[in-house]
Amino acid sequence: MFRASSRACWAGALSIWMSCAVVASPADEQMTVTAGRLQAAKAGAARVPGGANIVGSAEYADGRASNLLDMLGMTPGVYIQPRFGAEEARLSIRGSGLQRTFHLRGIYLLQDGVPLTLADGAGDFQAVEPMALAYTEVMRGANALRYGGTSLGGSINFVSPTGQDTAGWHPRLESGSFGYRRVFVSSAWSWDMADETGAGDAFFSLSGYRQDGFRDWSEQENARLFGNIGVRLGAHALSRFFVSGVHSDSQLPGSLTRAQLRADPVQASAGSLAGRQKRDYDLYRLASHTVLEWGEDSVELSFGYTFKDLWHPIFQVLQQTSNDYSAGLRYVSDGMLWGRIHRFVAGFAPSWNTVKDDRFVNLAGQPDASTGASRQRSRNLALYAESQLQLTSAWTLVAGAQWTDAQRRYEDRFLSNGDQSLDTGYIRSSPKLGVLWQPQENWTVFANISDSFEPPSFGELSGGPGVDLLDAQHARTLEIGTRGAAGRWHWDVAAYSAQVRDELLAQNTPDGQPLGTVNAPRTVHRGLEGAVALQLATGLSWHTSLLVNDFHFDNHPVYGNNELPGLPPQLYRSELAWTPLQGYTVTVSGEWSPDRYAVDMANSWFADAHALWGIKLARTTQHGISWFVEGRNLADRRYAAATGVVADAGGQDIAQFLPGDGRAVYAGVEWRM
Repeated sequence: MFRASSRACWAGALSIWMSCAVVASPADEQMTVTAGRLQAAKAGAARVPGGANIVGSAEYADGRASNLLDMLGMTPGVYIQPRFGAEEARLSIRGSGLQRTFHLRGIYLLQDGVPLTLADGAGDFQAVEPMALAYTEVMRGANALRYGGTSLGGSINFVSPTGQDTAGWHPRLESGSFGYRRVFVSSAWSWDMADETGAGDAFFSLSGYRQDGFRDWSEQENARLFGNIGVRLGAHALSRFFVSGVHSDSQLPGSLTRAQLRADPVQASAGSLAGRQKRDYDLYRLASHTVLEWGEDSVELSFGYTFKDLWHPIFQVLQQTSNDYSAGLRYVSDGMLWGRIHRFVAGFAPSWNTVKDDRFVNLAGQPDASTGASRQRSRNLALYAESQLQLTSAWTLVAGAQWTDAQRRYEDRFLSNGDQSLDTGYIRSSPKLGVLWQPQENWTVFANISDSFEPPSFGELSGGPGVDLLDAQHARTLEIGTRGAAGRWHWDVAAYSAQVRDELLAQNTPDGQPLGTVNAPRTVHRGLEGAVALQLATGLSWHTSLLVNDFHFDNHPVYGNNELPGLPPQLYRSELAWTPLQGYTVTVSGEWSPDRYAVDMANSWFADAHALWGIKLARTTQHGISWFVEGRNLADRRYAAATGVVADAGGQDIAQFLPGDGRAVYAGVEWRM
């Protein structure tokens, strides 16, 4: 259905907008949104003894809402930089998967509590529509244990709107520089059963997106359909069923040398043009989530199925189809233990997938001679539990653990270069112990120590010229921080230090050809992550997020204590918002990376520092109509938004730099009816 073209989605969504505008409800029947679930999620995050944040969709809906940077760019601890203004990005928390600028690893992605991350540990960004969300939960590090996540970076759970807490039509249009166009429309409603034994609700959204791109050979196009239907049978049972379909086409302009970036950042790399490099796929997902409640206890049952069809001409032509399955059984208790408030979560989360992977010589974007064929199977079994016991009115003790049994089976069906089949398993327990101190109602101090565990994905096992038998990555992390409010100040700050063992690090040649992945015996990830907000005066506020990273090898036999390449040592983002009149907001924003950072493990070549600024004017009326005009990178700086990573550049200017977008202006309008 999605292969036809996302242009059909554009036309369909626009026609829906036009038709619903004609039959729009009167003002007293406009859509209303209750904040019940959002506030409950924020209250839950406040009880976490570590990095945890809730981002409501209203926090980014007053500007361009295209990718994860637009959504989570101001979230403490989250590093996001799109590769070329697109939806794929380098997404990292605490240095997770720090060498990946695509096909995420190291963060457990979920939607409505059901995994988006595939069973082998990899994930895709395009499976998320920013405007089809109620809020997003970001649980950094071991604070993801409540969902069964044990990766170094933690988890991100995207939570959908429902017909229970929203209603009516919501059309939205965005347009701007580099041929950027986006249309979105959603509808939600609820109903009662005729015999009053239950109720139901539904939410559906349709969106289309296209951009020519800042660079040559960087056109992007996608179409997305998301929907869910909830059925309540009596007072104690709710089942919700989810469906989504994604069609994504992306041209890949490739990396430039630093000299090329400075001279002409618009150009595409010669290799990308010659290979007509792209990443196109269709994804379909079905999921369900059922909650059975009695008293202060509940049981949650979830199931998920995802089919993905990938066409990916790069250094070779990769053609993959995958089937992914997940299930979940989760028990939640919010009661008393020994006369004290006690919250307890326990769960079992199995997942499986099968991948048909065929590879060919890339002949101008078309498959030529076969270079590889395999069948890949992953299976994970995870048991987890977490207990929060309020010892006194001020002190809460948190303890938990997860046991994981992961299998990776690679069946080689291209035997001309030998049989590289493998069948291996990874088993480990990951404990966590934390404490939360709340000396006053509006601020807390927290600390925790935890283990993380990440078996390799097939991107690591088979991402090079051959197949590599790798160990799982694991780490022990100590975290301490505070969050709260005092007077005009609000803060959320955490410091952490992780001793990582067998870190999975990808290696490439200076011209970008993959050499495969290795286990670095010992590395250190430590840093400071935070957000600070200050109400300067009536109608004037300042908000900043800071990220300070110290990631390095630990007495490596080749690289010593070198900096780990891929992420800057510091990154600051700030916003100064002024409300001169009711309904109007003017926001001046800035991004500053003050230090250069390495693009190779030998630390012989570096990306430059950069500073950007922009401005946004937004208006919200009492009739449900809002609009914005936004300018980004207004100084038109030439900079590397992200870089590739190589083993040793030899001090040479290599093609590993991905230019950020130049000066751009965007505008949008929406109507909540």
